[in-house]
Amino acid sequence: MEGRVLEAIDVARRAVEIASDKQAEDIVILDTRQVCSFADYFVICSGESSRQIEAIWQEIYEALRRDGITPHHIEGTADSGWILLDLGDVIVHIFSPTQRDYYSLDDLWCQAMPVVRIQ
Repeated sequence: MEGRVLEAIDVARRAVEIASDKQAEDIVILDTRQVCSFADYFVICSGESSRQIEAIWQEIYEALRRDGITPHHIEGTADSGWILLDLGDVIVHIFSPTQRDYYSLDDLWCQAMPVVRIQ
């Protein structure tokens, strides 16, 4: 990927690939371009423990950094059950199952078109 600028969908797919490699569950890419003014895609996934959530976000962060992409902002902690990586046009949400149910982003953004869903 070196020497080429990644499109937003490529960044989202890369995040999904990495999350899947780290055994994340219920992974989805939502195309939010028609319903959201601040991001083109959401990547949402779940980790079963704070340790797994930490591993998922760290690996996404490191792999994308190697691809020349650094987050504009990171919010939350593995211990809180929710981490957000703001990659500009792509927002990655990593949740514990409890926090994912609580925030219910899949339902909140139900008008967004699912691009990928891995359960």
